[in-house]
Amino acid sequence: MTISMSVDPDKKLPFLRRPLHMAYAALFATFWAYSGFTTPDLSNWLLENVLTLSLVIVLAAFYNIFRFSDTSYTLIFLFLLLHVYGSQYQYPENPFGEWLKEHNGHARNHYDRFVHFGFGLLLTFPMHEVSAYGFRLNRMLNYLLPFLLVLSLSALYEILEWAVADLVYAGNEQGMAFLGMQGDIWDAQKDMALATLGAAIALGLALLLHRHKKQRAVN
Repeated sequence: MTISMSVDPDKKLPFLRRPLHMAYAALFATFWAYSGFTTPDLSNWLLENVLTLSLVIVLAAFYNIFRFSDTSYTLIFLFLLLHVYGSQYQYPENPFGEWLKEHNGHARNHYDRFVHFGFGLLLTFPMHEVSAYGFRLNRMLNYLLPFLLVLSLSALYEILEWAVADLVYAGNEQGMAFLGMQGDIWDAQKDMALATLGAAIALGLALLLHRHKKQRAVN
């Protein structure tokens, strides 16, 4: 197994010479700070952003080791915005989800469902790039590994979320709100299923794009 440094043809360019990456970083930092200053529940916001900051730190630490394509950075940026907006409020009280709930007559606030679906849809392709160009695994594993990672990470997130709710909120009503179950006993399973569906769609699109590029190269 060999390791490649990047899928970015301009990988040697430093961060300060990459305007798109600088714009994403500035916009994310601004929105992240805004969500923190305006959140009605700071403790919930801090808990929700532990994983967010962890991902940002990893991206920054490996920026000169493995450089994603601009497509992957765009997808990661969109997911981070989606999650940070969710962290601004407890998910059952998210304003956009409440608007959809009232407008479409839903029984619950579905914003958390969007985030879990977005996790699979938006982050699977970057995982695919790491598998295909970072470790250069065989073609089947390039698609199978990201799919399994999304499923595994979704399960791990649900376990960690339950542990935090139990330890920090001692299983009270605020803890239930943090979990975002909204009375649905199958909430965790549905969240995992949506993430898996998003991953399947993303990998399907990646496969179609790969075949399209291959056909163009032949022609």
